[in-house]
This record gives sequence, structure tokens and C-alpha cells, in this order.
Amino acid sequence: MLRLERRPQPSRAWVWAAPLLAVVLTMLAGGVLFAALGKDPVAAIRLIFWDPLFSQQFAAFSRPQLLVKAAPLILIAIGLAIGFRAGIWNIGAEGQYIIGALCAAAVAMAFFPSGPTDVRFLGLEFTMDSAPSRWWLFPLMVAAGAAGGFAWAMIPAILKTRFNTNEILVSLLLVYVAEKLLAAAAVGWLRSPEGAGFPGSRNLSRFPEAANLELIPNTGMHWGVVAAIIAVIFGYILLHRHMLGFHVQLAGQAPRAARFAGVAPARLVIFCLGLSGLMAGLAGMFEVAGPARMISIDFNVGYGFVAIIVAFLGRLHPVGILLAGFLMALTYIGGELAQFTLGLPSAAIQVFQGMLLFFLLALDMLSNYRIRLTSREVTP
Repeated sequence: MLRLERRPQPSRAWVWAAPLLAVVLTMLAGGVLFAALGKDPVAAIRLIFWDPLFSQQFAAFSRPQLLVKAAPLILIAIGLAIGFRAGIWNIGAEGQYIIGALCAAAVAMAFFPSGPTDVRFLGLEFTMDSAPSRWWLFPLMVAAGAAGGFAWAMIPAILKTRFNTNEILVSLLLVYVAEKLLAAAAVGWLRSPEGAGFPGSRNLSRFPEAANLELIPNTGMHWGVVAAIIAVIFGYILLHRHMLGFHVQLAGQAPRAARFAGVAPARLVIFCLGLSGLMAGLAGMFEVAGPARMISIDFNVGYGFVAIIVAFLGRLHPVGILLAGFLMALTYIGGELAQFTLGLPSAAIQVFQGMLLFFLLALDMLSNYRIRLTSREVTP
């Protein structure tokens, strides 16, 4: 008989081997899924994991996209991981991402109310050629995006600290509220007057001060990537070199001991949820000012939910999240190639990404338990 036996202490080898084995099992299970859909499983796996990086046909386009896709995932996942380590579960980063993007876009549109050729500024009218420089607009958008995500995360934080509500349910349900606000903005108060009635805001690339242009052309390197790298460094210092990080980890591992150590649970909830919301809002701001360049009904593509997979795949460690973010970005890019080349449905790629979290959670059991083979006792 097979029996699970609890380990005296978690296995460090399995803690880091589980993500690698989960990736291998996801490839195998994904191959079975693709074969069931009538596609060549080997070609599909190669398109997802190999061709975006090494194929001469696709690499020139795919490599810059790797940074573009990975940056918001890493930025959101760092904020989530800090809360997860404290046992505070923010599942609504997708909503905070949307609100951050809406706030940033609203600030940009406020200073370009009549289009690119007619600008009102402090009661005066200018054309684009004669308008004063608005170098401060992009930092203002950054602040607005961060504040929007932070404020949206404060709703579950305050409800939890004041009324002891479940932050998982509240933050998750607020995602659907944020999606409704996104739809209302795209067809209402942010809709472009030049869009012939179609939903969506004006394109921010027409307003240089509001556009998050690439730092290095044709590489995908933009300010969002820089923010993601800074977030990794910040997360590492906070968790491993700062007393607050010790409090975060202590609260997650031994809540009663944390109280005796002077950790205030309410303040920790507000800090962790606020920080994760702020980072998700920043990710939304960089996305709307960079790759997306506009608000549309389908602006949100699930980065807030996929970042949960990235956080756990990276073992809630900033460096691990950095690597996991690039891996998950690779599945996005490779998945798009597989859709166009092999005709795979987009839902199959989402299932493929979900398999990764499923296998990771299943294999995490081996970090705390070992499997023993025992003989069955025969009762007389």
C-alpha cells in the first residue's frame, strides 16, 4: 500500500524541484490535450516553448514581446507574493490592474480633451505645436495608476480589518465590478469622439507626453520593464533584508507567535493588500500607456489571475518570480503562435496555463509529505 507520511520538516529539494517537474508534466498533459484536439502535440509544444526564442521565422518578433508580456506579470506577482507569504490572499489583482489603467488613462485624457490638435490647458487653448511641454504628465499617470490600484485594494483591506470579511471573496467579486467600470468607460466617459461610435478611448500614442515609449527601440524594453526589475529588487530586500519582511513571513508561518512579537494584524493586512493593489495598478498603467495605448472593453487579458500562477511557480521568491514571469510570458507568445499556425483555440492555451498551477499545487504535497510503500496487514 502507498501511504503518505509527513516529513519532520519541508524538503528543500522538493520545494525547488516541484516547479520544474510541474512544467514537464504540463508539457506532457498539454500534448495529450492538443492531440485530442487533432493537432500535432510535438509541433504545438515546440511552437509554445522553442520557436518564440530560437526560430528564425518568429524570434525577431517574439523576443521583444517577451519583455512586454513578462513585465506586468512580474510586477503584479511580486505584490501578491508578499501578501501570500503573510497569509493574506488578494485574488482580485485583475480588478486593481483595470482600475489603475482607467485612472491613468483618465488623467491623460483630462489634459487632451478635444483631440491632438486642440488642447485646453488652464483655461487657454493651444494647438499641439504651440502647447507647452507636459513632461510631468507621464509621472502624473504613474501616480494615478498606483493610487487607483491602491484604492481598489483598500476596499477588501478595510472590510477585513473592520468587519472581518474574507478578503478572497471580496477582492475576487470586485474584479467583476471593475470589468463593468471598464466597459462603461470604453462606451461612455472615455470613448473617443473620433471613433465613429465604436467603444474605446483615443490612442495615447498620439499624445507623446502620455505615451510610454520604448527605452531601446525594437527590444520591448520600456518603463514597465524597468518598474518590474525594481519591484524584484524591492521585494527581495523587503523579504530578506528588512524587519517588515520578517514580520510578513512570521505572520504567515506562525500567526500567534507574530502577535507576541508585536506584529499588528490589521496594519499588516492594509500594508500587504495596499502594496499588491499599488503594483497591480502600476502594471495596468504601464500597459495602457505602453503596449495597449488605449482603453477598450477587452483591455484586461487576465494578467491579474495569471500572476497568481507566476507567484506560486516562483515559490513566492522575487528571483523565482522573475524567472516564472518569463516562462509564463513565453506561453502567451507561443500560445498566440500556436493559434495562428496550428489553429488551436485560445481556450486550449488557457487550459494549458491552468494545468501548470494544478500540477504545481499537486506536487507541493511532496514538499511536506513522503510516499511510503507499506505491506497490508492481514487481519485473522
